[in-house]
Amino acid sequence: MPNQSKDDVRVWLVERTYSDDEQNLIILTYATPDGEQYYRKERALTSFTDVRDTTAAVDVEPDNLGMVDDPDLQEQYAAEAQRMQEVHDPDDVI
Repeated sequence: MPNQSKDDVRVWLVERTYSDDEQNLIILTYATPDGEQYYRKERALTSFTDVRDTTAAVDVEPDNLGMVDDPDLQEQYAAEAQRMQEVHDPDDVI
């Protein structure tokens, strides 16, 4: 991946939701396999020709990760991140 640092943390796609506030905004949530940290990415869909792949995993700088404080959500993220890790390569398009 471009500009990847050895300190980057690999996170796995655990949730894809559509914003209630704005049309054409997708919120991608990636999490660490233990579910303790997450990375959120917002993507506007501007047109059908605006094609940007969503991959099973991304590598992000530790400073860009948030903490998951809710134990139930942490468990949900951990289960989904581990499932994604088992069935997909990081660069698989989801």
